[in-house]
Amino acid sequence: MPARPLASETLQLIAAVQNALAERLGAQATVEERPLFGCHAFMVDGKLCLAVKGEDLLVRLPPAQHAAVAEQPGVRALDPRGGMPGYFWIEPAGYATRVQWQHWVDTALAYNPQAKATPRRRKERAA
Repeated sequence: MPARPLASETLQLIAAVQNALAERLGAQATVEERPLFGCHAFMVDGKLCLAVKGEDLLVRLPPAQHAAVAEQPGVRALDPRGGMPGYFWIEPAGYATRVQWQHWVDTALAYNPQAKATPRRRKERAA
């Protein structure tokens, strides 16, 4: 079954993330875009940094700041049970201004060098 086309809002958000990463990182980092868990994910230096799903922006932040970030308006934890500390969905109201947008992108990029990469699973070879 072919994939459904993305809504124009989603495409605009993806383009905004692409532009922000190009502006801030230039050629100094490796950015890979790929589908991940129903999102359009941006892997920076092999680690999930940002993602887009619909009109929501996923950011990866320091797990130690989880409680403080979760209290902010327009923010919800990726896993409401707390199983993935540091991962947050930012709703459009949470990134509506230039200052808010820059905050989320810059904070996610600042944490990326310290973030642990998830090891890739090796595909089992057919015997």
